[in-house]
Amino acid sequence: MKNLTRFLILICVLLQTACMTNTVKRDPAYAAVRPVAIPLPEQNNGVIFNSSNNILLFEDYRARRPGDILTVQLQEQTNAEKETETTISKNNSNSITNPTLFGTTPQFSLPSQLPFVNTSDNTLAFNLSSDSDFSGQGDSDQSNKLTGDVSVSVVEVLPNGNLVIRGEKVITINQGNEYIRIAGVINPRDIDANNSVSSKRVANAQISYVGDGPTQDANVMGWLGRFFISAIMPF
Repeated sequence: MKNLTRFLILICVLLQTACMTNTVKRDPAYAAVRPVAIPLPEQNNGVIFNSSNNILLFEDYRARRPGDILTVQLQEQTNAEKETETTISKNNSNSITNPTLFGTTPQFSLPSQLPFVNTSDNTLAFNLSSDSDFSGQGDSDQSNKLTGDVSVSVVEVLPNGNLVIRGEKVITINQGNEYIRIAGVINPRDIDANNSVSSKRVANAQISYVGDGPTQDANVMGWLGRFFISAIMPF
């Protein structure tokens, strides 16, 4: 019995240690690419200018080739509001009076159930009514705001000159990791002099801000709670 208790305690410690392991999970879909090797131009040294000095007087340092780095300024803010209300009411009522058969109204006497005996109120008349009411209301109000800077790399240069970019930033805070990922297509003319571009200028943008760790797990509803508010719940 003691050995079993020690074994269970060891399993609990191992599980707790595994859960506390702070491992960064990089997404390869947002990985940077290596720059393309550019052949060196032929050196033609003159009397005054010497190309070996590597003096660039008119070089533009804004990103324009695969592997170049630029900064995306996150300026995202969205607001959405939706309200729905449905009311359905239905009433049904049916009534049939006791018919007259052979000049008399049939009545039944219990327990013999003999017809045409005027000793009971058990007749063929009946009343049927039903009421059905349904009322539903739903409200949805969502507001999101994301600001900051993320450095990304150029992945591909499209035939029209637009740049495909992607990047990922990982911030480790206490026992959790925060992941900021962005990918999309930008126009090189939208890159400013500081080699940065606004996220509002990113076409086909895919921006995600997620996290992991104990803090993130505490904000996730359990599977049983999700079942009771899912669409398959009949009530």
